[in-house]
Amino acid sequence: MEKEFQRTAMLLGNPALNTLLASKVCVVGIGGVGGFVVETLARSGVGELHLVDSDRVDATNLNRQLVALHSTIGQYKVDVAQQRILDIHPKCIIKTYKMFYLPETADAVDLSKMDYVVDCVDTVKAKIHLIKQCRLLGVPLICSMGAANKMDPTAFRVDDIEKTTMDPLAKVIRKKLRQLGFRGQKVVWSPEPPLAPLSTSDDGQSLPASNAFVPPAAGLVIASEVVKDLLRKNHTYRIPPEEEANNPYAREAAAKAGKWTQGGTENA
Repeated sequence: MEKEFQRTAMLLGNPALNTLLASKVCVVGIGGVGGFVVETLARSGVGELHLVDSDRVDATNLNRQLVALHSTIGQYKVDVAQQRILDIHPKCIIKTYKMFYLPETADAVDLSKMDYVVDCVDTVKAKIHLIKQCRLLGVPLICSMGAANKMDPTAFRVDDIEKTTMDPLAKVIRKKLRQLGFRGQKVVWSPEPPLAPLSTSDDGQSLPASNAFVPPAAGLVIASEVVKDLLRKNHTYRIPPEEEANNPYAREAAAKAGKWTQGGTENA
C-alpha cells in the first residue's frame, strides 16, 4: 500500500483503494468548486484524472481557488492542477484539455471511457450537453449548482435536481431538462437564498460574488459522492481485511488495480 493512502485504507479498506486506483474520472471546470473536487479525488487515490478548462489563473481567483497563487497567475488552471496532483499522487495518470467545454468542442473529450464525470461549469449550454452525453453513454454524472453569492458552507445537499429550490442556475437547468423529457439528475446544491453583491468588479462588470469557504465546501461534497458512488457500484465499500481473500469483489478490484498503468500525463 502506498503510504500516502494508509489512513484512507484504514477507513475504507484496501479493496476500496484498488477500486479508486483503477477508476477514471473527468472533471469539467477547474475553478472554485472543481479545483477542490480534483485535489480531493487525487488525495483519495483515484488513478486517472481528466481535467477540462480553458482558463488561466487570474488574481481574482486568489480568494477561493486551490490553483490560484501569486506564483501561478497567468498559468493554465489545468497545468497548475496537474502539478499539484503529481506532487500528491505521483503515479496518477493525468490528461489535460485546454478548452472550453461546449457542444462544438465536446468531441475532444471521450466521456465513454470514464467511470464518472463531474460537472463544475457555470454555463447552461455546457451543463445540458454534459447531461445529455452522459445519459447517452450511461456514465454517472454529478453536477454542481450555484455556489456564488452565498455564505453558508454547511447548507449544501445532494439531491435530485427536481428537489432544488432557491437556486437560479438549478431552476434554469431543471426547466430545460423537463423540456428534454429528462428526469433524475444528481446535483449538489444549496437552499440558501443568493445574496445580491454589494458592488461590481473594478472594471464595472456585474460578476458573481464569492468567498473562500462556500465553493470549496461544494467541491468537497461532490468529491465525497464520487468516491462513495464508485465504491458502492463496485461493492468494495469497507470490506474488512479478514474478508478480502474470499470476497469476489475484492479480488476483482485487486486485479483491475494490477492492470493499471502507473504514471503518465497527456495534454490536449
